[in-house]
Amino acid sequence: MRLVEAQLDRGGSGAPSRDAGASAVEYGLLVAAIAAVIVAVLFGVGVVVKGSFNKTSSCVSAAASSTC
Repeated sequence: MRLVEAQLDRGGSGAPSRDAGASAVEYGLLVAAIAAVIVAVLFGVGVVVKGSFNKTSSCVSAAASSTC
């Protein structure tokens, strides 16, 4: 606690200056990971939607069929 108080008294932010760049890198990696998850989910949803449209299209084409 005394270390934090001493740094604040000197006008410091409490974090050493060498860690300032590390925070930006960590946030960048976090944003990249979230974007990768979003892309993966959207790709999976796209495959499901495409399958549903294909099934619907085949059912409309064969309207007399009772397999739909």
